[in-house]
Order: sequence, then structure tokens, then C-alpha cells
Amino acid sequence: MPRVAHFEIHAEDPAKAAAYYGELFGWKMQHLAHIDYWLVDTTDGNEPGINGGIVKRMGPKPADGQAVNAFVCTATVPALDTYFAKAQRLGGTVALPKQAITGVGWVAYCKDPDGNIFGIHQPDPNAR
Repeated sequence: MPRVAHFEIHAEDPAKAAAYYGELFGWKMQHLAHIDYWLVDTTDGNEPGINGGIVKRMGPKPADGQAVNAFVCTATVPALDTYFAKAQRLGGTVALPKQAITGVGWVAYCKDPDGNIFGIHQPDPNAR
């Protein structure tokens, strides 16, 4: 069955976005200077991940209050509250606050400093 194999984050300043996501999630970044593209490695050697890239945005960034008009990627974390607070401390903002997905876990959505929305998920079968 086809599955998502790569993601891309569009940013006005790809180096700044690479620093944000590297600090937030510990993702490893590799800059390909000849095409000004940042490779993103989300794996830690224990769990599979979907790797991606960060590229220069070619149009305006999303406006505040604009509805989601693209794919939203969600990262699984061990402690949602910790990562949600860290995302904001690093310059992100709240898109949707923490909420329960009954029997599955907790989820919250943030905007990175460039206005891109991403999710943070903590598995918890007791979430209500």
C-alpha cells in the first residue's frame, strides 16, 4: 500500500526553520548548499521515521486565522505538555490547544515561527 515517504516544510528562512525543528524535536539536519535544501532525518535508530526536507517558501506564508490548506504532519512525543511548551518557548504559537482523542492519546497543534501548522501527539490509551 502506498504510504507517505517524505515531507517538506516551506519556510521564508529555511536555516531558521531547521534550527527550530532541530531544537524542538532533536531532528538531524543536513544542508545541501548546492540546491539550498535542508534534509531532515527524524529517525533515532530505534523507531522508523518519515524523513523530509526544508525548502525556501516561494509565496506568502499562511495568514493568521487562515484555515489549514495543506497536509499537517504530527510528531509523536513522550510528553505532550513538555513539547507543547517548548514549541512556544522557541517561537511557535498555539494553533489548537491540547485535547484528548479518547482511548488513543493527546494531541495539540502549533504554528512554527513561519506559520506552518504541525501536530504533537502523546499516546495514552487512558485519554478521555
